[in-house]
Amino acid sequence: MNQARYPVHGAGLGLRRSFLGALAERPPAQVDFYEIAPENWIGMGGVNARRLRSLTETQPFVCHGLSLSIGGPMPLDLRLVTEVKRFLDTHGIRAYTEHLSYCSDDGHLYDLLPIPFTEEAVRHVAGRVRQVQEILERRIALENVSYYGAPGQEMSEIDFINAVIDEADCDLLLDLNNTYVNSINHGYDPEAFLAALPGERICYAHIAGHYEEAKDLRVDTHGADVIDPVWGLLDLAYQRFGVFPTLLERDFNIPPLDQLLQEVDQIQRIQHTCVARSERRLTHG
Repeated sequence: MNQARYPVHGAGLGLRRSFLGALAERPPAQVDFYEIAPENWIGMGGVNARRLRSLTETQPFVCHGLSLSIGGPMPLDLRLVTEVKRFLDTHGIRAYTEHLSYCSDDGHLYDLLPIPFTEEAVRHVAGRVRQVQEILERRIALENVSYYGAPGQEMSEIDFINAVIDEADCDLLLDLNNTYVNSINHGYDPEAFLAALPGERICYAHIAGHYEEAKDLRVDTHGADVIDPVWGLLDLAYQRFGVFPTLLERDFNIPPLDQLLQEVDQIQRIQHTCVARSERRLTHG
């Protein structure tokens, strides 16, 4: 892995309060970085705030936002952006990412809704991303999200993602589970989708589990173990783009920390296998 290219390296874990105490007491050696949602921590005091601070002082952290609503119709919440900047600076956060979606319209909708895949939406989102990057004084990355309908669609998902990233001049948070879920729900080839992504813009990646509602319908829940086809997509993405930092997400049905760490170990095994495979190719020409 080219560590200089990425804000973090190796295998990461989404930090949840249910195991914050255990992490603060003895951070697991195999976790190379952690991710938190800043909205869940801004303004927090007490023991959890102290535990978080002890971790951010010693461990690499990234932030994944929940409520920026980058594609929303209402003006950006500039107060939130300013609070996020203060939080990122205070805790030495290595990267800030958000969902390529929206979650508000004259109030929060408490869901991540799909932005119409249109040229007009590309310009709208890109302008808002540039505004956020200017306030934060740093680049951000947008995550390819799961979606279950595409209202007003004029272009493909992959073309929309690429157009936004290019016009906004921002980076990509690649979610392999969302790629797989969308490929089932919308009937496209996930390998072709990966091949069309701008690999040089990948900041880091997410991997997670989902729920199989039906043979042709998967629901992105982050509430189950990662399945083999999603691990396979991660391996394929490493082969295509090189090994990049990858983080395990788990938001519901959270098992004991030791069980989560087994999936972090799996990320590392795939990373090491891909590096070894690449080195063998270089050695043998």
